[in-house]
Amino acid sequence: MANQTHPLWRVRLASALRTALACTIVGCTTLYCPKPLRNFLTYPSYSYMTTILVVSDATLGETLRSCWHVAYATCQVMAFSVLALWLLGPARFTNEVAAAAVALNVFVVALPGSTNLMSKRIAFGQIVNVYVGTVILGPHDSGIVMHPTHVAASTALGALASVIAVTFPYPRLAYYEGKKSWRLYAENASQRLTRFVEAISALDNRVALESISQGKTLSKAAVKLLQSISHNLEGMLWERPDIKFLRPNHKDLGEKLQEMEIPIRGMEMALSSCASFPVNMINEELKGHLQSSELQRSLKLLQAKYSMPSEATTAPEGNRETSDKPLWTNKTTTTIHQDLPALFFLYCMKLLLGDLPIARNPRNTPKFKDKPSDTQTQAQCICKRVWRSIKPSPRNFIFALKCSIALGLAVLLGLIYNKEQGYWSGLTIAISFEIGRQATFTVANARAQGTAMGSVYGIIWLFLFQRINQLRLLPIIPWIVFTHFLRHSKMYGQAGGNSAAIGALLILGRENYGQPSAFAIARIAEACIGLICFTLVEVLFYPMRAATLAKNQFSQSLGALRDCVQDINLCLPASTGLREKQRKLKSHVKELEKFIEEAETEPNFWFLPFQSDCYNRVLGSLSKMVDLLPFVAHTTDFISQKSQDASEELKQHMITDLEIIKEKTGSSLKCLEEVTSMKSLAALETQVQSEYDSEAAISPNPFMILGTCDEEAETIVSKFLHHLQEVVDKVHTSDGEVKHVSQMVLCLSSLGFCIRSLMEETMNIKEEVRKLVK
Repeated sequence: MANQTHPLWRVRLASALRTALACTIVGCTTLYCPKPLRNFLTYPSYSYMTTILVVSDATLGETLRSCWHVAYATCQVMAFSVLALWLLGPARFTNEVAAAAVALNVFVVALPGSTNLMSKRIAFGQIVNVYVGTVILGPHDSGIVMHPTHVAASTALGALASVIAVTFPYPRLAYYEGKKSWRLYAENASQRLTRFVEAISALDNRVALESISQGKTLSKAAVKLLQSISHNLEGMLWERPDIKFLRPNHKDLGEKLQEMEIPIRGMEMALSSCASFPVNMINEELKGHLQSSELQRSLKLLQAKYSMPSEATTAPEGNRETSDKPLWTNKTTTTIHQDLPALFFLYCMKLLLGDLPIARNPRNTPKFKDKPSDTQTQAQCICKRVWRSIKPSPRNFIFALKCSIALGLAVLLGLIYNKEQGYWSGLTIAISFEIGRQATFTVANARAQGTAMGSVYGIIWLFLFQRINQLRLLPIIPWIVFTHFLRHSKMYGQAGGNSAAIGALLILGRENYGQPSAFAIARIAEACIGLICFTLVEVLFYPMRAATLAKNQFSQSLGALRDCVQDINLCLPASTGLREKQRKLKSHVKELEKFIEEAETEPNFWFLPFQSDCYNRVLGSLSKMVDLLPFVAHTTDFISQKSQDASEELKQHMITDLEIIKEKTGSSLKCLEEVTSMKSLAALETQVQSEYDSEAAISPNPFMILGTCDEEAETIVSKFLHHLQEVVDKVHTSDGEVKHVSQMVLCLSSLGFCIRSLMEETMNIKEEVRKLVK
């Protein structure tokens, strides 16, 4: 862990120093540049805000993309604000008119669905500066054009300083950051593979459990590395021109990484399901084969460290003989009921060695929805694409209305409270908005604390340097470094870290704001006004608690899981529909995870505490089922196409058993979905009572509608595995090639493991639902 933590600290320290350099450039320019240039840079506070938004943790590609968003936002605001100032005239701008103008302009900017969130946030801050500044400065005819120009110039300074900082002392390229993450991931995957092979080959429980524990720790690091690789992909596209012979082939990188990650996660699930170690079926010959296969794959990963998967036209060549040789050739009858985890482990190893496309839809073909037909011209197609990109969705309409009301109200109240410092009520929340719901109270609390900390820090250092004013920029550097690490903390996050940095920069990095302590108090008060407006509007637009949303999302996830289970089919290759439904379930589970995290941090008020332990166990079960479904799709496709060795009678028994399992599992999931959608245990008891035969002597059990019991589920799965055993024995006695027989046995066994695991996780979810309802 120390080897993985050390580079992370170095990366964050380097990003913090670049952020400090950008802020220093802004400070020196606004304080010491020639006066004609300083006359244009009248909003240094917004230069700092732009710098913090653009350069923090950014690569060169991300910075260039953000600068494009800054330019786009500036053009929008310049056009709208000059038109509004020309139509109304600066002399007519009162507090109420400025607030109305802010609300209207914010609504127009936030409405298009294609505009990036960064552009919208930059534009919100510029709008506040333009209209509040018009009220504060008073009527000036030159202000119609020059005042918005000053705001644009200050914004441009922040963007330019960000680009310079990211390129000093050498460019921080997204390509190299992604390549570095890929190298770490390749090494991580190789180490996990080694640990898992050690565990399956272990001769005692202690060694096996220790190896599994080390592998799980490495798996957590792998998740962060995969996120880092995905995060850098878009930055790579901005670092190279969109020219055919220079364009990087990163389109399928996510799928290629998933093809590697899914089998490794499958190995971890197989080991976690082993009852004890050593595993009976892992003999000395199989151990040697596993170790040679692990060595081959590890060498392949270590070779791939030095080139991204998207750059390699072909995979590095390994030992073809080892790759083609079947992993398991045992012709004797085996009790697969006990050996399912080990067989599933071998199946995952086979997928990993063969680079099989488990993450891809084999029959997925591109669909050209916008291809012009005979009756459509190219111009009509382009118009339709443009309209679809700017057409506001209901979600964007709500977002635009929310931002408009919150910023308009904040500007009005801020100007009424303190006209000279009326900027800060709007600027505090201009960069806080998210499309959709966010953890409102957590964000507001972090921003308030960050603003207070930064302001106090600035006042202390300004007092210490009051006689040597030229050194006032020096304390900025350690504070930026500190707040950069603060924004990665769980307590403050990005919102609190940015607010703390800006709070100190506004006091140490500018002049002519009066007494520092008075300015700090006024700004904190204005920030509180803005945060109150932000919280009030967010609660009005999203009145449901995160705990309620987590409950509703849990119910929707169960419905999506039921759809996936119903789509399992042994007769026809049905991977297309199952994979699509698996992706839908995965998105539901991600939303559930987000709501659980928010519910754990939100205040309970007068409500019951959030049952985070139960929900986290449910999330673990659902995540495991999401990971199992790609294996189900892959095995059912293979079995439906190549199951000629088994008799039709045995195959029919398997299909019948699978239909029973689907029916029982689907029934249980439907009951769980209905129960989790109810508001209380009283509602559940009322429904059971309405369905209960009043002539019966026994009182109804409110949990009787939760579907299949554990004993019945075990019986159904055992029957399916019994028929699966017969099919495996039939395949063993066939005259097919050893390689084909091995593949078929591993596929059948893996399907059995997945079906049994799905049923077990369904029963685990049912037990957690019992606790939640009680």
